[in-house]
Amino acid sequence: MRNRPRSAALVACVITLWVAGPATANSNAKQADFDPWEGIDRDGRIQKVELPADLPNPERWRYIPEGRIKPGNVFRRFLISSFIAPFFFNDTDVGFGMGVAITDIDFRQQRRREFAGLFLSYTTEGQQRYTGVWRRWLHHREHPDGGVLQEERSFVTVNVGYEKALTKRFFGYGDHTDEDDESSYTDQSAFGGVGLDIALPEPGSDLVLNAGARGEWHALGAGKVGGEPDTDDAYPSLFDDAEHHSLGWVELGLRYDTRDSQRQPYSGFAVGANVDAALAQSGGDVGAIFSLFGTQVFRVPPLFHDGGDEDEENPPTDTFALQIETQAMAGDLPFFAMPSLGGRRFLRGFIAGRFRDRALWHASAEYRFWVLPRGFAVPFAKTFRVERVGLAFFTDVGSVENDWPGLFHAQVQASYGVGFRVALERSAPFRIDVGFSEDGTQVTAGFGLPF
Repeated sequence: MRNRPRSAALVACVITLWVAGPATANSNAKQADFDPWEGIDRDGRIQKVELPADLPNPERWRYIPEGRIKPGNVFRRFLISSFIAPFFFNDTDVGFGMGVAITDIDFRQQRRREFAGLFLSYTTEGQQRYTGVWRRWLHHREHPDGGVLQEERSFVTVNVGYEKALTKRFFGYGDHTDEDDESSYTDQSAFGGVGLDIALPEPGSDLVLNAGARGEWHALGAGKVGGEPDTDDAYPSLFDDAEHHSLGWVELGLRYDTRDSQRQPYSGFAVGANVDAALAQSGGDVGAIFSLFGTQVFRVPPLFHDGGDEDEENPPTDTFALQIETQAMAGDLPFFAMPSLGGRRFLRGFIAGRFRDRALWHASAEYRFWVLPRGFAVPFAKTFRVERVGLAFFTDVGSVENDWPGLFHAQVQASYGVGFRVALERSAPFRIDVGFSEDGTQVTAGFGLPF
């Protein structure tokens, strides 16, 4: 097996900056009254509060203490509800790169009801990505004793962005593609979309509907992976059909979800179906991807802690999680939009898009446990704490095929690995996963759990 250039380093860190913006006498008074420990113990523990009697499905609401809702502009709230998180990486394919994630979890000072994020990256070889995200939660209430209550299942999201990816890979179709089949292409794309998730018939209900629409504009070119053929040379007919392609997607999904959290669940299950349909495409084509999925999360005995106590809002909890998903495509889509395995979610030991065809199935298992259940205080910031730090061992299996019945006879691929987990709070987990497979090692990183 030959060696492909891999990422040599991936580091995520927080840089402290404080910029004193202009403030009125009133805002100065609010700053003086603010207590960063209100509702929070010095070790980061959050005391559980009594919920209003009229709150529907109270176990589905997250309590945010007053100490995490600092008044003032984005600079004055730095390391409380606004963050700058730079990252660096080096890859021989794309050169040395760096980026920055600028996030404000109390955008427009709506008492933590809105989130906005700007994510920027660039490399010395010209690979770049710029994305912006805005989200507003639909059900949000003040707690009588301070802080707010937020139902995390219902929200509206808007995202826009531009990406110039130099090292996209295509290996052909099917479950028997070899690593030697690799080709590469450049993809310049712009995208924008809006989505809605809403619990029915009332806030916190088990039934969750999601709907959305997005547009994508792609311009493909010659790849930049050294020593590998360009996709337009290796697969000319497929490349020509997708070279300049626009897609207008409509998404609709429904799931039955008993999990106790959408961002970091400790128990419960979810089953659902989703259709992602490209009803408007270049050349008049129409295509869609239909998905069925299920997830189950179990609490397990803790390894490095006592599990907290019942009076704690978010006690440290170790879990074992299972996920299975299948996808089938109908109609016509460009090769880069077809169901695929490999990357951040599916078969994490393989490069993104390693296996691709009209249908797939995938299953994962993860053992997630906290090593530092109370996290740690950041030395240079008096009130900023990482809530907890943990690890996850995982294994992924799956396959692709030309049609859905053929999946029962397709060759099964497998990968395994270990993940590093950091949580600033329950709704904000960050992960780095190192996956291993017969092709080698892959490192992926991002916000949010894979399932």
